[in-house]
Amino acid sequence: MVTAYVMIKANTGQADRLRAEIAGIDGVEDAHIVAGDVDIIAKVLVDTPGEVKNIAATAIQDVDGVEDTHTYIAMD
Repeated sequence: MVTAYVMIKANTGQADRLRAEIAGIDGVEDAHIVAGDVDIIAKVLVDTPGEVKNIAATAIQDVDGVEDTHTYIAMD
């Protein structure tokens, strides 16, 4: 299994809606609104790095209101 964390910057006032929508994407294990430089952190749990790419670069990026993302793949 591949675990990744996607840091998501949301448009102003969109965090609650985005969190709910992102949490519903297949492969997203959890999504939390956080304080700091990003607005949401999503935990992705899938079988391959390619699936991480599909979720982060396609599914999450395509959600209306997502400004930017950064993806980190866990090494342990």
